[in-house]
Amino acid sequence: MDCFIKKIFEDKDSKEAHNQFIRFGRGEYEGRAALSININKNIKISGSFEYTNDFIRLVADLGNFEFFGVILSKEKIDNLKGKEKLGIIEYEFKGDSQDVKSIFEKAYYMLLNVNSNEIKLKTKSRLPKPGKSGDLKIDDKFVVLEADIKYLSKIKDCFFWDIEIRKKAKISHTYEIKEIIIPKGEKDFSKIRLLAKRKGKIIRKILYDGKEKIIEKNFEI
Repeated sequence: MDCFIKKIFEDKDSKEAHNQFIRFGRGEYEGRAALSININKNIKISGSFEYTNDFIRLVADLGNFEFFGVILSKEKIDNLKGKEKLGIIEYEFKGDSQDVKSIFEKAYYMLLNVNSNEIKLKTKSRLPKPGKSGDLKIDDKFVVLEADIKYLSKIKDCFFWDIEIRKKAKISHTYEIKEIIIPKGEKDFSKIRLLAKRKGKIIRKILYDGKEKIIEKNFEI
């Protein structure tokens, strides 16, 4: 299982990664997709809201856990009751990992929690409000996962694939969006907004175990 940033750096086509950039116009956006990890007797990893679905999918892949919380969707999900506001349907959810996997493709954001002996996942119940790039305060603890040390290799592979961590790491990204590529022939403004690709560069800044690593990646997604 790969997080959306890893998919971009490995040139993998991804609907989830594309959706992360719909809200951005041309410009430079600092401090995005913030992530940190501390490794001791167990693992504690926290991230900004962009990673919410990645955290949920990872936990669902680690084992059969019981989830509870809220699922936001732009479409109807069978067997769930929800209320709609401004085109988003909010569902109260309780279910296990298989239930999560079965509806993942229909979810916009899965604001879910887990409380077990091996996994504790805490997600905030409301998405952050949009703000201008310059005055937006990034909540790097929007989603927090505490996990048994036996899951370390899978967590590393998902989020920290490009470094060797011993104790701790902190990551943030700068998005430099230089061009908006409009789908040819499309007249519907709402579809243009959803389908338009962003072209530019991601700068990945990593601080880990007293070291620093900066990686740049050109992208079109």
